Amino acid sequence: MMKKTRLWKKVLVGMVLGILTGHFLGEDAVYLKPIGTVFLNLIKMVIVPLIFFSILNGISSLKDTSTFGRLGLKALLIYGFTTIFAVLIGLVFANIFQPGMGSELTLSMDSVENNTKQLTVSNILLDIVPSNPIKAMAEGNILQVVMFSFFTGTALIMIGEKGKKVRDLITSATSLVFKMIELVIQLTPYGVFAMMAWVVGQYGFSFMASLGKFALVFVGALVVQYVLFGVMLLVFAKLNPLPFYKKMFESQSLAFATASSKATLATAMRALQERMGVSQQSASFILPLGASMNMDATAIYLGMCCVFFAQIVGMTLSFADYGVIILTSTIGSIGAAGFPGGGMIMMGMVLSSVGLPIEGASLIIGIDRFLDMLRTSINITGDCTVTVIVDRLEKNLDTKIYYKNDKI
Repeated sequence: MMKKTRLWKKVLVGMVLGILTGHFLGEDAVYLKPIGTVFLNLIKMVIVPLIFFSILNGISSLKDTSTFGRLGLKALLIYGFTTIFAVLIGLVFANIFQPGMGSELTLSMDSVENNTKQLTVSNILLDIVPSNPIKAMAEGNILQVVMFSFFTGTALIMIGEKGKKVRDLITSATSLVFKMIELVIQLTPYGVFAMMAWVVGQYGFSFMASLGKFALVFVGALVVQYVLFGVMLLVFAKLNPLPFYKKMFESQSLAFATASSKATLATAMRALQERMGVSQQSASFILPLGASMNMDATAIYLGMCCVFFAQIVGMTLSFADYGVIILTSTIGSIGAAGFPGGGMIMMGMVLSSVGLPIEGASLIIGIDRFLDMLRTSINITGDCTVTVIVDRLEKNLDTKIYYKNDKI
């Protein structure tokens, strides 16, 4: 039986073939663009149901945190803080180093034209509550869909057991949406091929240089986030971060190789308990919670991508736009944790929330696999950092084990 080729390899092949095809066809490569357009429309098709059902499903599962009281509350607060701060890091790096400047592409700006209402703080606050949630879904108003999802989920928790059938339906619907996304993601190599051929045929290799610059800036932002984890251990847990960094190496290596936080979960859990002295209660609850909702590197990525493509199309982002990016990137990083390749779908959500064309999502997907490996390493490190901090605050951490000098 022939071995199945991994999707990321197909995407890489699609990108290379697309670049070569665009180079040889030149402007005639525009005839391949409809293939990419169909792929982008499929992404648009699943964004709203994904946001609605994944948030609902996530809220309905929050009842598990009540079992642990303070433990869950502390974890959620710290996870929220680190995610928002991560988005800010991405925005700052994108604005300082401006990886998208000097490579202006003429992408479809339909989403901008359809969203002509000026974004201001007052408009956002007034418009965040939908008068018609069905209309909000039909128009792809992400903030209103998010608000309706939170409102529905909160009401669902309040009715308790009476909502069991609805929660079961939501769980099934979420699984259905994830399967739809999985099918869309399988088409990624063809979408990447078509879009890369069109971009290279239209603009030459200048855009590839911008992608390389973006990757370098992104790595720089990850380094800052990685150092921040150590600062958090020092400030909040009063711990020397060096033993933590040393003992995380095995889990980080596995995360890099698999690009999956969940595949790394068992190894990270063992490292926390056996080598860092974290209690079994914290390791078995806080770490899986983080793997399901805390994606700091993904938050950096989503925020940075948004500014990157705004620079490419020559769009100036307002203060209110940045507020929307912070909100949607935070939500997107939580939602992206539910399935492989979710960052690309969530990127479409973040881009469209400020009126940017989601073609950007398909243009960057060619280098996404390598960046995803780096993101996963940082994500699992962040999950473990918060687990250690909460366990320390709960006075359960065995500092003798934490500081014990063992071999990697």
